Amino acid sequence: MRLYDTARRAVVPFEPGPEVRLYVCGITPYDSTHLGHAATYLTYDLLIRRLEDLGHRVRMVRNITDVDDSILPKARELGVDFLELAAAEVARFHGDMAALDTRPPEAEPRATEWVDAMIELIVVLEARGHTYTVEGTTWFAVETWPAFGEVSHLDTDTMIALARERGGTPDDRRQRHPLDFVLWQPSAPDEPVWTSPFGPGRPGWHIECSAMAMGLLGPTLDLHGGGSDLVFPHHECEKAQSEAVTGTPFVRHWMHTGMVAYQGTKMSKSLGNLVFVSDLAKRADPRAIRLALIAHHYRDDWEWHDDELDASSRDLDLLVSAARCPGGPDPRPHARRLREALDDDLDAPAARATLLELARGITSGAGGDPAAPATLVELAALCGLDLRRPLAA
Repeated sequence: MRLYDTARRAVVPFEPGPEVRLYVCGITPYDSTHLGHAATYLTYDLLIRRLEDLGHRVRMVRNITDVDDSILPKARELGVDFLELAAAEVARFHGDMAALDTRPPEAEPRATEWVDAMIELIVVLEARGHTYTVEGTTWFAVETWPAFGEVSHLDTDTMIALARERGGTPDDRRQRHPLDFVLWQPSAPDEPVWTSPFGPGRPGWHIECSAMAMGLLGPTLDLHGGGSDLVFPHHECEKAQSEAVTGTPFVRHWMHTGMVAYQGTKMSKSLGNLVFVSDLAKRADPRAIRLALIAHHYRDDWEWHDDELDASSRDLDLLVSAARCPGGPDPRPHARRLREALDDDLDAPAARATLLELARGITSGAGGDPAAPATLVELAALCGLDLRRPLAA
């Protein structure tokens, strides 16, 4: 298998051992699951299915960020406890992921349950001279880490602009450098608070994932995933602080998914241009949603069009019908091509096209190989599509 590595900026062999340690950044549960989430998590679900098909055991951890600078203001706006808001949205997320037939993670840690581990990491960073504290806020000093920037390869001005846009504090005059990032901060009066050697408060965003990932999977991950909007600052900061603690490489392979747009703009909560999985599932069989999403390569930025669901529903009808036929063309070339496509930087669109080509061959009456329908079912399952179920009404 060959996959694009963000840090190396190239498609390179992905050669893990028998056990694959995979960490994927999960949701901040303050709104429902939209297609951007679904596209990301379906990517890693497809990767896991192929790795298991190759004989690997995959240990996938996907966190829940249930305390940060996004969920707390939303809970305040709604007048509810932040954990109550998180519980409701996590339940919806799980329902959406189940509807899309994604594999559940081995573990799904919540940030609020790992604060002690986060504090322990900050204590080590402090002892090694990587932090400073001003007025109760503790920052990671990026000038103590020369490798900062090795994931994103961005210039300083671009990093500062993205930090400003994505939750950083580059304009805080208390910082020694605009790219220094928060490890610990005081809590507002209505926010949760934990005691720490740095004063009462709560963790910064980036330290949360380092604590959960290394706590559950060890100091070095085989693959770390997430949306491309997490490359900087989140994953850049994760790498710096994790390696500053352990002295060993944090991640062997960085894998990121493209952004999904709608109505000409990147789909995001702040813009309000979201297409929700739960709404689409009311219009069509959830398998059609998966088929529509895998028509796009995981690394591409793309725009959702409402007619895609209708087209993928027709494709699903073809696949389910073909699975019930008595025979078809020799399926072995299709099986080989589909697996080759997945091994070629997880080329889901090519794998999808191969599935549909086999289905058309079956329904056209070409060939009489009785193994064709069963192989179609097997290959569809590898792509996360269960063709044994009848179409949803």
